[in-house]
Amino acid sequence: MDTDLFEEIVRLRRGRISAALATVTSTRGSTPAKMTARMLVRADGSIIGTIGGGCIEADVIRDARDVIDTGRPVTRSFDLHGEEAERTGIACGGIVTIMIESLDDPRVVLIGAGHVAEATCKLAASAGFRVTVVDDRPDFANRERFPAADEIIVADLRALEQSVAVSPASMVICMTRGHSEDLIALRWAIRTPARYVGVLGSKSKRLQFRDALLADGASADVVSRVHLPVGLDIGAETVPEIAVAIVAELIHCRRVGVAR
Repeated sequence: MDTDLFEEIVRLRRGRISAALATVTSTRGSTPAKMTARMLVRADGSIIGTIGGGCIEADVIRDARDVIDTGRPVTRSFDLHGEEAERTGIACGGIVTIMIESLDDPRVVLIGAGHVAEATCKLAASAGFRVTVVDDRPDFANRERFPAADEIIVADLRALEQSVAVSPASMVICMTRGHSEDLIALRWAIRTPARYVGVLGSKSKRLQFRDALLADGASADVVSRVHLPVGLDIGAETVPEIAVAIVAELIHCRRVGVAR
């Protein structure tokens, strides 16, 4: 069973398909699941493996789908005594603890390959993010300028949907060479399942882009989730400082949540 599970994990990761892994990390007393029992949960709720069955499994599947959406791991403990045993339908008398973690790599997609992207890529990679760099200029998007990138894509900015794969764990930042190109990239980004979308720019640019997106028919809720200007407000002015502000916000998103 574990062989099938691990093979499926490899397949999902290669295809950048979202999933979560639930693992029994501790047991006490009599429990239906044994240590290191595992269950793989796909985004549609389908599973491979088992952690004991019953309502415990149903609860974990529900939690796993939340983990897929947020990217944040959770740990659940089930006390199989009394009311909890009656609710779960498993009256073993023990306690089981299960850790649920996303299988998505924390990935940053930088749309644009300028100087800020160079600095951001290097710093994000050192912080443990996988980085994809996208630009329509091969002279800019190349391995020489972005040695720390895991993936470099040269593509027309109007064809990002066909060129760039984005999962619910991805964080997309638009930092192209100009306003019009940023808006093209942003219109694509807000249609992806990315958990975070940011744009390099100013507060006045935010107002312009907000009006443009609303005129396109985007909902106010979708527009409000765009981080513009991208990065924590630390008074950054130089390119290295801006990169620090951006990566700091990405770390906050990864560890705490999306909201500033």
